[in-house]
Amino acid sequence: MSIRILIADDHGLIRTGLRALLHSVDDITVVGEAQDGNDVLRQVAELKPDIVLMDISLPGLSGIEATRQVREISPATRVLALTVHEDEGMLREMLRAGAHGYILKRADDVELIQAIRSVSKGYMYIHPSLTSALVRDFSPLNDSQQSPEVTLTARELDVLLLLARGYTNRQIAEELNLSPRTVEGHRANLVSKLGVKSRVELMEYVEKHGWSGKKPQK
Repeated sequence: MSIRILIADDHGLIRTGLRALLHSVDDITVVGEAQDGNDVLRQVAELKPDIVLMDISLPGLSGIEATRQVREISPATRVLALTVHEDEGMLREMLRAGAHGYILKRADDVELIQAIRSVSKGYMYIHPSLTSALVRDFSPLNDSQQSPEVTLTARELDVLLLLARGYTNRQIAEELNLSPRTVEGHRANLVSKLGVKSRVELMEYVEKHGWSGKKPQK
């Protein structure tokens, strides 16, 4: 089934470019375009799209407020922010408003399509640079902890890297061709070996040891 997209951006050239890109993808259909926040709400009520590709800096009603109201008008519609704002505060505001994803306009075509597909499946998608930013409010882990090279198996490290990018257990299982139960086991081992208590601390561990740009092995 095709993913039905409403593009919300006040720049006509951007809407045209996005429509052309998404038109070339077999499982995505653009059902409408909106140029301001009020237009977004009108079209969401009429079209009930699967995803609104939402610019934050919309005239009139902002993308943040529009997101809040979209969630009220059409609870099944998901919002993926597409913005130039590489800002943790803006990210937090969009997530509080009910957005299911946040991707930057500097992302490439492949990442945008991946984000749309992830959000359509019910996953949260956050641009990698801002995933790392989210952990900076938390205190660093103990310096005595060993590096992942020493303490972790290759597969545990793969799972750790994907957790740091915001993947869910189910997404990790699909990415690495593992069962969800196996991923749960690796995650439990990570918690035990690294002495951490949350996903955020796992993410900070990766950032601290300079592994944020490393790709897992499939």
